[in-house]
Amino acid sequence: MRLHLRGVVLPGDEVRDLWVHDGLISFEPVRDAETLCRTGWIVPGLVDAHCHVGIRYGGGHEDRAGAVAQAETERDAGALLLRDAGSPIDTRFIDDREDLPRIIRAGRHIARPKRYIRELGIELDDERDLPDIVAEQARLGDGWVKIVGDWIDRSVGDLRPLWSDAVLKEAIDAAHREGARVTAHVFGEDALPGLIGAGIDCLEHGTGLTDETLEMMVRHGTALVPTLININTFPDIADSAAKFPIYAAHMRDLHRRVRDTVAAAHAAGVPIYTGTDAGGSIRHGRIADEIDALAGAGLTPDEALGAASWRAREWLGRPGIEPGAPADFVVYDADPRTGPEVLAAPAFVVLRGRVHNRRDPVTAHR
Repeated sequence: MRLHLRGVVLPGDEVRDLWVHDGLISFEPVRDAETLCRTGWIVPGLVDAHCHVGIRYGGGHEDRAGAVAQAETERDAGALLLRDAGSPIDTRFIDDREDLPRIIRAGRHIARPKRYIRELGIELDDERDLPDIVAEQARLGDGWVKIVGDWIDRSVGDLRPLWSDAVLKEAIDAAHREGARVTAHVFGEDALPGLIGAGIDCLEHGTGLTDETLEMMVRHGTALVPTLININTFPDIADSAAKFPIYAAHMRDLHRRVRDTVAAAHAAGVPIYTGTDAGGSIRHGRIADEIDALAGAGLTPDEALGAASWRAREWLGRPGIEPGAPADFVVYDADPRTGPEVLAAPAFVVLRGRVHNRRDPVTAHR
């Protein structure tokens, strides 16, 4: 398939022509190319840097057809690269589908018994096994490992760390020796110093961050994926936890101050990327809502979109719009930085040089 497009290319706001041949981008003309658009905004494929292909909405393991449907939903929303932050099923069969987004897998969540959602993760009776299991998941994954840093401890009725600092350091070092990066689910404050001090590469959610731990993140180069639309569920979680009033109050407080927390992280210089936490309690395909939430938490519209596109792709080691790169990009009729309504309605999506979700068939004739 040979394609031609002209529009405003982000980042840089440069009006230029692009061609696609054999699934790759070219800045040189390609003969006999079909012109898809003569105006519009062309954005490197969006990135959902925290989602779960394979966890059914509402909970439980998804089957293969359901996982495909989730990936299709992400694609049609423009999310063409997914960092799967833990899945109970093997989704590698999706790699055989040229019409579905690429997935960067972090393997399965690693947790302790009764300290995470039942049946989703690998549960370790002895924390001393963590380094070996992390190394194993690093070898099985796509360059990432996911651990659960904190979760409700019903014996004390609040969020508590799962691992000792020494074990965390040994485990993260083990992943790094395997060439993998490590990220952690973490809601509260107490687990953060140990995780960051151990050299963790990324934090998911990070609602308990303080000025002190933000300074640690900057020193260590730790990234943050705040999953703001997931944090919107905290009040419902608190309402369902009436037996644990301290935990419930803590969750409400974390929710109340989350946008200030993200704004402080951004002001401190912490690298921030966009993730929806789709799967389970969040439906897939909501990348536009998460970008909008980041823009409401201290990032400029350009920074928020970059956190879900060109900057996220660079962080994950994937190219943007450049000669010879895979033709993975999203085209909009208007500037996608103007709001979620535009972001949620791409004119069309190009994935590996093939057009999907073409909303307006007359775009090419404008």
